[in-house]
Amino acid sequence: MTATGEWLALLALTSLATHLTAGAGFTAQSFALGGVVATKLVPSLLFGPLAGVLADRFDRRKVMVTCDLTKFVLLLSIPFVGQLWWLLVVTLLLELCTMFWIPAKDAAVPNLLRSPAQMESAAQLSLLVTYGVAVVGGAGLFALVSKVGPLFGADQATTVYAALCVNGFAFLVSALVVYFAIPEISGRATEAERRHAPPSMLFLLRDGYTFVVRTPLVRGLVVGIVGAFTAGGAVIATAKLYASSLGGGDAAYSILFASVFAGLAAGMAVGPVLARRVPHRRLFGSAIIGAGGSLVVVAMAVHLFMAIAAVLCVGAFAGVAFLTGLTVIGTEVADGIRGRVNAFVQSLVRLVLLGAMSVVPIVVGVVATRTVTVGDTALLVDGTRFVLAGGGILAAVVGVVARRQMTEEGAS
Repeated sequence: MTATGEWLALLALTSLATHLTAGAGFTAQSFALGGVVATKLVPSLLFGPLAGVLADRFDRRKVMVTCDLTKFVLLLSIPFVGQLWWLLVVTLLLELCTMFWIPAKDAAVPNLLRSPAQMESAAQLSLLVTYGVAVVGGAGLFALVSKVGPLFGADQATTVYAALCVNGFAFLVSALVVYFAIPEISGRATEAERRHAPPSMLFLLRDGYTFVVRTPLVRGLVVGIVGAFTAGGAVIATAKLYASSLGGGDAAYSILFASVFAGLAAGMAVGPVLARRVPHRRLFGSAIIGAGGSLVVVAMAVHLFMAIAAVLCVGAFAGVAFLTGLTVIGTEVADGIRGRVNAFVQSLVRLVLLGAMSVVPIVVGVVATRTVTVGDTALLVDGTRFVLAGGGILAAVVGVVARRQMTEEGAS
């Protein structure tokens, strides 16, 4: 429920940012959209481990309940203020709550299991729910509210406010369930557990960089993953404004958003089948080239269904690339550095994805809407199309570079 609420909040907050700045023009909407995502990125990047250490000093159940209740109050406050500055403040505070909630939840999971052997399955289930079921649930719920709202005469902003209220009550229910139904998760981290707190993302990136610059194989992997997830992040970041250019509203935005993750899941499912027929190193680079080419198709789409199909392909190719990259790390990277390379790659994926989601809307705002003349016909093209096309071409070039580096390393 909480994971679904997180995705619903992201969709609603980014959508509301564009509605609150609708009168200020396309550029202002782009900057507001990028500002919301950037506000979500910075706290976890800089203070994630610190929040985890602080959360470990308090009772886990109380931390989770307090965070959920705080989110409930914050989300319900947005309709009463109705200003962009408060939306950004709430986004920051929500992210801080999430930073405390996640380590408390992760530490509580072993208390709910019958044996330590179930930890791996629990971790896999958590990933499936967070990046699969919850994404589809959050996007579907937002699309439903977006369609039902106008039936009662509500405008777009009011409909988003309703979605935020639904979201807030979901966190309230989560707090009540945690407090009354699962008291066994109470407890604090031991001193030994505190000493083994996870390193910060900045530390992982700095530590992993030393291996990247020395190893062509890992360097090719990193270059390729940056390209693949920049493409995916570009789609997510522009989805709201892009949906508007296709004549769609918040429901179309939800569908495009969910399509990226649906494609990602499909790509990770078919990746092992493709890997049995194509060498891993070649498959990795080819998948990134495919993601870039699909992104160019997204930029050229003139109909929502065409756009959804192309977005699914972007996600699928990115999923194949990510799974293949992890397979290469597991089979071809030396055991002594494999853990650090894995941590580096996973941290980089998150940073690139969120970074693209933050920066791309700002670039779209700078590019703005331009007139393109084809023969005697003048076409009005918004900035999302230029940025998506440029991102697709860049991702394809990166895929070529990654494949060349990795195949040359394999031949040497």
